[in-house]
Amino acid sequence: MKFIRKIKALGKHRDIVVRLDASRGNGSHQTLYFGSAFTIVRNPKDELKTGTFHAMCSQLGIKPSDL
Repeated sequence: MKFIRKIKALGKHRDIVVRLDASRGNGSHQTLYFGSAFTIVRNPKDELKTGTFHAMCSQLGIKPSDL
């Protein structure tokens, strides 16, 4: 998923630890950690809707324009 790749690149650029925890979530859901912030990522193969994308960025404490 492009979102996860972009978050990992942003974390590397900002020296923030980014990790994806597949064991913390139900079914196809996974938890994406960006430093101490986290968000739930639905099936990584699906496209993100705009509202979901903005909500996930907000939960991670970043602006959509940062990606």
